[in-house]
Amino acid sequence: MFDIQEELKKLPKKPGVYIMHDAKDAIIYIGKAISLRNRVRQYFRPSHNEGLKKEQMVRQIERFEYIITDSELEALILECNLIKEHRPKYNTMLRDDKTYPYIRVTLGEDFPRVLFSRQMKKDKSRYFGPYTSAGAVKDTIDLIQKLYSLRTCSRSLPKDIGKGRPCLNYHIHQCMAPCQGAVSKEEYRKLINQAMELLNGNFQPVLKELEEKMQAASEGMDFEKAIEYRELGKAVRQIAQKQKITSSDGEDKDIVAMASDGEDAVVQMFFVRDGRLIGRDHFHVNIGSEDTRPQVLATFLKQFYAGTPFIPREVMLQEEIEEAGVIAEWLGQKRGQKVYIRVPKKGTKEKLVELAAQNASMVLSQDKEKIKREEGRTIGALKEIGKLLDLEELKRVEAFDISNISGFETVGSMVVYEKGKPKRSDYRKFKLRTVTGPDDYGSMYEVLTRRFSHGMKEQEALQERNLESDYGSFTRFPDLLMMDGGKGQVNVALKVLEELKLNIPVCGMVKDDNHRTRGLYYHNQEIPIDRHSEGFKLITRIQDEAHRFAIEYHRSLRSKEQVHSVLDDIPGIGAARRKALMKSFPSLDAIREADVETLAGLPSMNMQAARAVYAFFHKEGQ
Repeated sequence: MFDIQEELKKLPKKPGVYIMHDAKDAIIYIGKAISLRNRVRQYFRPSHNEGLKKEQMVRQIERFEYIITDSELEALILECNLIKEHRPKYNTMLRDDKTYPYIRVTLGEDFPRVLFSRQMKKDKSRYFGPYTSAGAVKDTIDLIQKLYSLRTCSRSLPKDIGKGRPCLNYHIHQCMAPCQGAVSKEEYRKLINQAMELLNGNFQPVLKELEEKMQAASEGMDFEKAIEYRELGKAVRQIAQKQKITSSDGEDKDIVAMASDGEDAVVQMFFVRDGRLIGRDHFHVNIGSEDTRPQVLATFLKQFYAGTPFIPREVMLQEEIEEAGVIAEWLGQKRGQKVYIRVPKKGTKEKLVELAAQNASMVLSQDKEKIKREEGRTIGALKEIGKLLDLEELKRVEAFDISNISGFETVGSMVVYEKGKPKRSDYRKFKLRTVTGPDDYGSMYEVLTRRFSHGMKEQEALQERNLESDYGSFTRFPDLLMMDGGKGQVNVALKVLEELKLNIPVCGMVKDDNHRTRGLYYHNQEIPIDRHSEGFKLITRIQDEAHRFAIEYHRSLRSKEQVHSVLDDIPGIGAARRKALMKSFPSLDAIREADVETLAGLPSMNMQAARAVYAFFHKEGQ
């Protein structure tokens, strides 16, 4: 038994990270401290007040653990990593998890390539970016390809020179074919250097060259070529216009400002690279009413830069933050050079921060209604369902469906919704093992038994290894089980749960005569639902998704000729003849009713095979 008061006495006066757990052993909060003893003790002092959100968190703490570090900087790095991994409920969290694209020039190769990349690695390549638009990156790479005819293949050069034919790009004049030795390493490197000049924002040389080529082609009456050069020039100017000059110092900066209304916050960022504003982005942040602007900004910086490989030389904020020194030191370690966190007080820089703050306010006001509508469709709809069924803390819902077409193999589907949204990584498919033919109740019994038995085994294995209990789609059990059907399917589910000694609420999604959702069957009665409510719409989406997922799986099996049917049991009927029968007849009953002559006339069939099919079905019918 964990005695909080006794454990508080053992806390060291050292820097580190503390981790709070609830009664289910889930991590609900992660923090860092210069002195673990002083910081963690504060939470449990009656006089201590950090707002309603922290009070709710403290009431749920069943135990805590901590990790000692050598410095506050190490504690900061560890805190960022743990928050990113566990995403605790009571930490201020970014709602967005974005990655930004780069343009990578593979200078480590003898014949470098210009590639799209989502990561910036420590290799011999040179990276340009990050950019806020993947589309802009692809457009730029396409433009460079047309201008300089660089290779895009992954051949190992010069080792593979002459070992194969040139690709299509060579034939359409978009590659100089270094794979054929058509260009020297020195000539190719000159082109790469020109491409990097373009990526650095030096557009004038290429524009001048294209203008000269266009004029020469026009004078030579080669108007098709002239038009090509003109269009390339237009493309270069479009790329250039996206990089507006904002300062003349040519440095990398991130401008960060926020707006909040006590419940929601938006952080706006402007990205300045080589003195050019290359883009902007905004981030929604979950906050509590007691969270101050400096606290939110500090938390945002730690979470954002923990997830992006590029660190600018300077970060400009709208106001001072307490942890500026240690955050700047951490960023400097990541960058490999000193990083400055500044709050500009005058001039162009201050105006840029003000502009970012204005944009944050605008996004907050515009998106607030949109966010509320989305939450109404998801979390709000789930709350409606929970209220109808008198269930609290309804977060995870699982729905199951069975697909069985024309007697061919039966399959089951499991779809998962968390907080009103589909969690596709937890979807699961089932091929029936013990049931043959169209037996929906027997099929559902097998699917549910396999699902929960598997989950119980995973939970036992995790407990033996003393690991967290919320990994994997089978390990986590739902707060509500939703069956595609009424009383019959609900009773099947209740039987499975009773046999496995599990206590999970079960309801049925009842449909009317037109196969449309009508209501919920729960505790032996049908509960009507307002057809215009968000809860009703969510139930319909869940039911349709379970059905779609099952049908899609069934079709994929059939298309791959993996479907097992009674036809597999007929002697002399292999894959080709089985496929001919399935294509020629709409159902097994139609095959059963066909005579020998009709069967023998099918592709891949002969009289002997036709008699085998006829005998098989008529023997079965006796």
